[in-house]
Amino acid sequence: MPTYDAPTRDLQFVLNEVLDVPNIDVPGYGDLEPDFTSAVLEEAGKIARDVLAPLNATGDEEGCRFENGVVYTPAGFKDAFQAMKDGGWNGLDLPEEFGGQGLPYLMGTAVGEIFVSANMAFNMYQGLTHGAISAILVHGTDEQKATWLPNMVSLDWTGTMNLTEPHCGTDLGQIRTKAEPQDDGSYRITGQKIFISAGDHDLAENVVHLVLAKAPGGGEGTKGISLFIVPKLLLKDDGAPGPRNAVSVGKIEDKMGIHGNATCVMNFDGATGYLLGELHRGMPAMFTMMNEARLGVGLQGYAVAEASYQNALAYAKDRLQGRAVTGAVNPDGPADPLIVHPDIRRNLMDQKSFVEGARAFTLWGATLIDRSHRADDDDAEGLISLLTPVIKGFLTDKGFEAAVNAQQVYGGHGYIEEWGMSQFVRDARIAMIYEGANGVQALDLVGRKLAQDGGKHVMAFFEMVKGFIKENEGDEALKTGFLDPLKAASKDLQAAGMFFMAEGMKNPNAALAGSYDFMHLFGHVCLGLMWARSAKAAQTALANGTSDKEFYETKLATGRYYMARQLPMTATHLARIQSGAEPVMALAADAF
Repeated sequence: MPTYDAPTRDLQFVLNEVLDVPNIDVPGYGDLEPDFTSAVLEEAGKIARDVLAPLNATGDEEGCRFENGVVYTPAGFKDAFQAMKDGGWNGLDLPEEFGGQGLPYLMGTAVGEIFVSANMAFNMYQGLTHGAISAILVHGTDEQKATWLPNMVSLDWTGTMNLTEPHCGTDLGQIRTKAEPQDDGSYRITGQKIFISAGDHDLAENVVHLVLAKAPGGGEGTKGISLFIVPKLLLKDDGAPGPRNAVSVGKIEDKMGIHGNATCVMNFDGATGYLLGELHRGMPAMFTMMNEARLGVGLQGYAVAEASYQNALAYAKDRLQGRAVTGAVNPDGPADPLIVHPDIRRNLMDQKSFVEGARAFTLWGATLIDRSHRADDDDAEGLISLLTPVIKGFLTDKGFEAAVNAQQVYGGHGYIEEWGMSQFVRDARIAMIYEGANGVQALDLVGRKLAQDGGKHVMAFFEMVKGFIKENEGDEALKTGFLDPLKAASKDLQAAGMFFMAEGMKNPNAALAGSYDFMHLFGHVCLGLMWARSAKAAQTALANGTSDKEFYETKLATGRYYMARQLPMTATHLARIQSGAEPVMALAADAF
């Protein structure tokens, strides 16, 4: 059975040395001193190792059950959920006035990585609740916040998001769920939603659904959509859960992975719902939750890769297969360990360099969210809006690839369920699909985000990269291994942007045909920037003298690997983009 240990040392390195969190001018960051953040991460790591990780395989094997209208989670999930409640983990970065601890979103993100790595399916129950809370915080009335949030923050109640319907996924303008206004100000919600993660379960007393529906007078398409709070149990006058609402589970899906999470078909048969936000303005309200969810899904991509990498590394050190071509390193044994072989090293380095770069990238993204929300920084809001599809799309694509690579280290044993590696692959696969399939993320990036605010934010990103390179170009060690490759990759990204500007207006297909490559090109540049920043921090630590020399030297070697072996992919992506639409669109539909 796979094991997991939280990478608290690397998380601390990113928080304190790469991002220098205590000195970031954002309210609340001054409290994030190393001793404090270390204590939080260590405690999260203990729960992940001792409570959540042991349930990962059993949750996968047992799955959820739907019997007589009731959804049952796997054995052990109830006790684990109680441990999360007792520790107040869901409220870590939520407002104190509703029972949270008021820490920055950054800390919720760091802890979230640990919990996802340990048990992705389990963590989704509280993760979706957190997203629903965020939407109510931004768009709810004072009464709605007081009614719903304290019990959701405490996890006495959980939350969901209900978008997709059987006939439409991303194209939400086609939804058919109706909302009929009632004399008391409520609405009757009628329709069916599918793929609803954590749609129902036995972990909490109530489930608070956020549901997209069309109310009269809204017009066609997404402009007519509103967002509603639709609880599983209606509330009595004293606020306690009362009678069952007209909400039911049609079935739970039989899925490829995340078996421990109940993915439900939800039927709303004239259910009582309450408008959240403005009438016919449901999409902006829902995207408050979606944007947070997309960063969380990007995190899932590399968090599962972290867990699979840890186990592949242990296997590579233990499994004896063949001899090193340069001579036996284990002469007293029947063979050498797998890790002596260059191709196994390549595989493991691909995983390691991706995970560590992705961690820095995601935590940097979390600081931008904090800047936006806590410091009212519009530039930070624009930059994280630009980067969100990159975080979601690139990190989940590469995270799945890393999980497959980890499985490959095991050879045939990786294909056998008892080793647990196939679960990582199966679980990681969904992250490329939900919260907006990655092809849609690429279209959003190229079609909307690049031109947002007149291209201000992508230009700010280029200036950030250019400024970092110029500031450090006198450091020869940094220049050769990190700055020069980063400069070349950044130029590829700029060239791709120029191609879209030149060709996109006269032939939109030319831009859209290259959107997926652009998302990956952008992702590589972002990880290149993170590795350059990490290398600078590591060099500084070594220059100042450190008792942890091995950690920093390993960090530098891993970064050099990424810059030498992964970052050059930007040239390939640029070549694909510059080939235009013709190779993609050449075949008539009937010729496929």
